[in-house]
Amino acid sequence: MSGLPPFTLHRAASVEDASRLAALDPSDALIYAGGTELLLLMKAGLVRPRRLIDVKRVPGLAGIAEDGGDLVIGAVATHRDVERSALVRARCPMVAGVARHVANVRVRSVGTVGGNLAFADPHSDLATLFLAFDARVALASASGAREVALDDFVLGPYETARRDGEILTAVRARPWPSGAAGAYAKFGVHERPTLAVAVALFPDSARGRVGSARVAVGCVGPRPARLAQVEAALAGSAVGDIAGRAGALGSLAAARVQPVGDLHGSADYKRDMTRVFVARALRAAAGRLEGREPDARYAHAVVV
Repeated sequence: MSGLPPFTLHRAASVEDASRLAALDPSDALIYAGGTELLLLMKAGLVRPRRLIDVKRVPGLAGIAEDGGDLVIGAVATHRDVERSALVRARCPMVAGVARHVANVRVRSVGTVGGNLAFADPHSDLATLFLAFDARVALASASGAREVALDDFVLGPYETARRDGEILTAVRARPWPSGAAGAYAKFGVHERPTLAVAVALFPDSARGRVGSARVAVGCVGPRPARLAQVEAALAGSAVGDIAGRAGALGSLAAARVQPVGDLHGSADYKRDMTRVFVARALRAAAGRLEGREPDARYAHAVVV
């Protein structure tokens, strides 16, 4: 691994300033915040930008707040900020719990939420997790602002729908209604997860059945995705029956994912792990609906 190639560092004073600098020559400039991913690529010589645009000090990008019922996490808020935020713990406790298990404490103290999503690493905890919260990313440029559903923002490995000159400013997550329950399960022997599953179960008014569900699987293929067929199979299910059906639902999930073999494992291995971990996450979420917390912990595995 070599040293960093030469570059010019611009410290943006505002979103508009960062957008203007980024738009001057989009092929030669990169937005920089925590730099946990970018600097590794630069040291390895895989990317050689001539200009870096530092947005860490841009006012308004580091906050965590509630707006219109949404939890709004600023793009340069770190994983550690999210983990420690009283508001996140109160409104979206699973988000705080997952943040506590991202990589290691050094990465969590520097790496940012916006950087993680904008980098679109296929082995991202947050890109999978936020699908269970119907998340949207806020983008801004000199020409205006827009929001994009996270499901439409991540297009593939290291590819997003961000346009030239746009800055990712925040992610908006919708807290679950009272009575809902979920689980996030991941497995990996490297710092990045081999597989991640996020499940949310929303009971109907009688509280004895599932009204609707969200099931997202990530890290096994080119991008995280919701599994509509599994969600449809859960709708209307008696909560007490989910544990017994979890194996079959895990098999349905395994049939719907599009795994890609890499250093984390073969495609067949990832498909089988999807089967196992979707079932595990569903059992944990259903148990929480019935007032029980999952008590099992496995080597290299986390259930949040």
